[in-house]
Amino acid sequence: MSDPTRRGELFGDANSAGRFTGPTTGDERRMLVDVLHAQRATLQLKCSGLGPELSLRSVEPSTLSLLGLVRHLTDVERRWFRQVLAGQNAPALFSSTADPDGDFDGATDDHGAVAAAWEAWRTEVAFAEQFVIEAPDLDIKGDDSWRGTVSLRWVVIHMIEEYARHNGHADLLRERIDGAIGM
Repeated sequence: MSDPTRRGELFGDANSAGRFTGPTTGDERRMLVDVLHAQRATLQLKCSGLGPELSLRSVEPSTLSLLGLVRHLTDVERRWFRQVLAGQNAPALFSSTADPDGDFDGATDDHGAVAAAWEAWRTEVAFAEQFVIEAPDLDIKGDDSWRGTVSLRWVVIHMIEEYARHNGHADLLRERIDGAIGM
């Protein structure tokens, strides 16, 4: 049998493998938090080593870009954890009712815009992580105009799904930018 080869080299450093080291049995909250953490780390990995290239679009007419995904996931984190669960008046940072696709359409190669998007994402992730740590349990609830009453458990599961779906997009976008592939 011949030795199979990949069409490209997998990217990522030794630290990237540590994304998937959380528990596979035991405490539900810890498992959910670790899986969400791994999905967030995957987004960071897919965007690593890039600057202005983060704003490169997929294929027309789509406005999908890695930076657009960062901006979109920032707004998603903000919505579910700040607005719905914490009850804060925290409007989206990159999209609005008047510009519902602003998270993707407004992604530019400006260094300041790239840095601001990452800073906003880190801020929202930190808020979400602290919120989950301080929550007495996964059954706390919030009211959402789209889904009705939701629990923290549902929000964390939804966030895992949201990141997993968009990390699939990130795989394809990154490969289109520089040929880098990997998990």
